[in-house]
Amino acid sequence: MGILKDIRQSSRLAILVAVAAATVGIIYGYDSSNIGGALDFISKDFGIASETEKGLLTSYVIFGEIAGALAGGALANRLGRQRVMVIVAAAFSLFSLASGLAWDVPSLAIARVLLGIAIGVSIVVVPMFVAESSPTKIRGALLVMYQVATVTGIIFGYLVAWALAPTGNWRLMLGAAAIPGVVITLLLLKVPDTPRWYMMRGRRTEAAAVLAQIDPFVDPHAELESMEQDLATAHATRRSPLAGVKEMLRKPYARATFFVVVLGFFVQITGINAIVYYSPQIIKAMGFADGDHMAIFGLPALVQVAGLIAVFVSMGLVDRMGRRPVLLTGIGIMIAAGALMVYTFGVGAAGQTDPTKISLSGGFVLLGFLGLVLFNVGFTFGFGALVWVYAGETFPSHLRGLGSSTMLTSDLVANYIIGVAFLPMLHVFGGGGTFAVLAGFAVLAFLFVLKFAPETKGRPLDDIRLYWENGGRWPAEDDATRTATDKAAG
Repeated sequence: MGILKDIRQSSRLAILVAVAAATVGIIYGYDSSNIGGALDFISKDFGIASETEKGLLTSYVIFGEIAGALAGGALANRLGRQRVMVIVAAAFSLFSLASGLAWDVPSLAIARVLLGIAIGVSIVVVPMFVAESSPTKIRGALLVMYQVATVTGIIFGYLVAWALAPTGNWRLMLGAAAIPGVVITLLLLKVPDTPRWYMMRGRRTEAAAVLAQIDPFVDPHAELESMEQDLATAHATRRSPLAGVKEMLRKPYARATFFVVVLGFFVQITGINAIVYYSPQIIKAMGFADGDHMAIFGLPALVQVAGLIAVFVSMGLVDRMGRRPVLLTGIGIMIAAGALMVYTFGVGAAGQTDPTKISLSGGFVLLGFLGLVLFNVGFTFGFGALVWVYAGETFPSHLRGLGSSTMLTSDLVANYIIGVAFLPMLHVFGGGGTFAVLAGFAVLAFLFVLKFAPETKGRPLDDIRLYWENGGRWPAEDDATRTATDKAAG
């Protein structure tokens, strides 16, 4: 209940800004799942037979996402966070319609790549926008709200696929995404840009006005002074396009760059989008028939509902329990889920030599479904929620766009690898071998987070740079002050 109290005490503008930005996640989530529902019907219409070709069809959007993520930070700095998000939402509507109207594989590929560019830009800009527009004490929760919207979109995508599966109308499955895109575009038109972007453009009066409305409990002049000090260090970065890259690759930010690149890669290589994209195929691998639409599309939606509940729990804990404990708990659940899936397929499918015709029965079907639920719950509680928090918090203002682009590009490269490789792995190694690989990556991710992830709970956004400037540790005097403050608050 504490987080709800903190949110209620925040200004209406802060909540409007965060909700408007986070809802962009709905269209990202919808696109992630609707291709899973449409895949078999598209393959039938366009004569796509091999698993490799299906993986490529799913991954066309990821090509665009990588390009969009690379460009997202620069666009947000030049045009503004709010303006870029409006363009992204409108572009999503346009290219969703184009996907639904595609007449062959090349035209669908082009539409999906362009759609991916819009999505790639959005996943960079939204965390920046929310982090820069949120009161400190609820910043983590409002960043997690993006994952709430994303999972909601995933559920919506599966439900639409379920409703349309009897007709096989994949065009409507893909094109329907234009509707939330239009609604979100209109909503985003009503919000201002962030105080930090206004300061980057020398518009101090507008920055002060928005900051006072967003967080009436802070001293806007002190906050603006802190922003100015941070932006003053960016003078060289603004003179040269490569200066920001060079700054990220040397002390004190080389450690931060290493952290976001590896964390972003682990977020996806552990396999969550294999679950999102290919849940219908995984469900069929458990022994359900092709025509059982209720199981093939309904069960993945149910898996995501469990994930949505986990995101809400994470949102309530991230600003109280801390970033690291939440993230480590989520990865631990993923490891346990991977072990359960290895057991389920390893024992339940023992003696079945053809991995393309695996059929589980009885209790093993239930265990397999439980494994999918736990895997998704662990991801959405940990990685799914915290990736947006760390993307928005890790770097100072002048490097935030480039840093977010770097982290989420690494994330999308791993996403592409999983998108292309998962179905062939499933058919070559079976469910047991495939989930053993994913669980192995989750173990490595747990060890990495344990060693390198900073705890940014309660830290003012512009003070997080002190962690990197102090060699990956918080300054001792800052820790002592915070300990005394926490005791007094307790």
